[in-house]
Amino acid sequence: MSRIARMQELLASLQPSHIEIIDDSSQHAGHAGNTSGAGHYRLHIVSTCFSGLNILARQRMIYSVLGEMMQHEIHALSINALTPEQI
Repeated sequence: MSRIARMQELLASLQPSHIEIIDDSSQHAGHAGNTSGAGHYRLHIVSTCFSGLNILARQRMIYSVLGEMMQHEIHALSINALTPEQI
């Protein structure tokens, strides 16, 4: 299973109405995080789970859901986490 597919599978627990994950790893060739094999990603996610949470709490929730991937497979993750009302 690809990293993006695994990320989507884990993030499905947040019941997103929209999710898009973009792999930007090729833009970071030679960067220390890229040489370790960990990737650089951009995440756009919309979920009612984020209602009432500030940006930091939303990011922490996502990091928690991604768990071990954040430790070994993801070097950098740019997050845009919104509620359906914020679209």
